[in-house]
Amino acid sequence: MSVTWGKCYDPNGARLGIPTWPWRYAPDGLETRRQLRARGLRPGGQPIAGQILRPRYRRGPLIAYLYRLDKALPVRPMTPAKRRALACAMRARRTCPQCRLDAGYVIPSSLGVCVPCAYPDDEKQE
Repeated sequence: MSVTWGKCYDPNGARLGIPTWPWRYAPDGLETRRQLRARGLRPGGQPIAGQILRPRYRRGPLIAYLYRLDKALPVRPMTPAKRRALACAMRARRTCPQCRLDAGYVIPSSLGVCVPCAYPDDEKQE
């Protein structure tokens, strides 16, 4: 067993306080939020059942929390009101605050405006 792998292996939770496994070694029946979502499930308020750690060079490890598959609940269905709210939010992300036009893409937060408004001289050169 490598030293790194041994630091990430604590199935009883005695050393780290929560059952811990190395990356890709989680036992069957425990899944991450992303894995649950791929199955159409959600944690549903259950407590964290464990964690997996992926050590990184010169930084802290990546941590993914695990939830029990048998206690997971189905994802809540999309309601018409929620669908309208999401459409409104996406429309706001595409609308340029300067020219008030729909850019057709999500405006980059680094620019804050659509590309033609950010670089008006580039259009005149073409």
